[in-house]
Amino acid sequence: MASLWERFTMLFKSKADKVLDRYEDPRETLDYSYKKQQDLLVRVRRGVADVATSRKRVEIQVTQLGKEVDKMTLAAQQSLAAGREDLAREALTRKSGLQVQMNDLETQHGVLQQEEEKLVRASTQLQQRIEAFRTQKETIKATYSAAEAQTRVNEAFTGLSDEFGDVGRAIQRAQDKTQEMQARASAVDELLASGALEDPSLTYKDDITRELEAMASTAGVESELAAMKAALPGGSAPAQLAAGAPKVAATVVDAEVVEPPASTPNPEV
Repeated sequence: MASLWERFTMLFKSKADKVLDRYEDPRETLDYSYKKQQDLLVRVRRGVADVATSRKRVEIQVTQLGKEVDKMTLAAQQSLAAGREDLAREALTRKSGLQVQMNDLETQHGVLQQEEEKLVRASTQLQQRIEAFRTQKETIKATYSAAEAQTRVNEAFTGLSDEFGDVGRAIQRAQDKTQEMQARASAVDELLASGALEDPSLTYKDDITRELEAMASTAGVESELAAMKAALPGGSAPAQLAAGAPKVAATVVDAEVVEPPASTPNPEV
């Protein structure tokens, strides 16, 4: 079970590391690191300010104790001059206690001053490092952006990018459909030329067109029949019409109008 769990943990970490590496942007990581360093510099400077404040407070206390020591010294001198040795001794005793406190404060002041100087040096060095890191960060970001742009351009030229891949596939589909339509049109033209197919624009007629053509044909027949009747001598006669029909029809077909010969007057009339 332990071995299985270790394998599972290693697999999970490897997968997570691969996913993070895929979505990690070095520019964002550098900016985040720069921000953290700036936060650290702010904390160091705040520490310097706190130490400096403590040092200043100790200096004020040392100054006040110095004044009290001088005051006790003067009181002891005055008491001794007045013949009050007991008061002079009491003043010197208080002076001794104040002197001990002042010595401790001066020692503490020295420690605080050293700590302040150390923090100031650390702050200066940290600021220099941060400035150097900022310059390096911007350089790396610019280099990464240029490499990223160059990669995208190269992928676009080679057709490896997703956007240009889609465009390439769309163009290929359009070319394939265009070739298919051209082949289909060529095949239909060949079938029409060979007579295997009929042109629907020539063979299809709607009801109105057929009716108009029938009326025109009937009118033409009637007109031709009237002309044939008028060409017969003595008016229309069924027998003569039947006898003369082939000749007149042939004349109409040849698109010529042939006048029949003048009839000989009947001597009996």
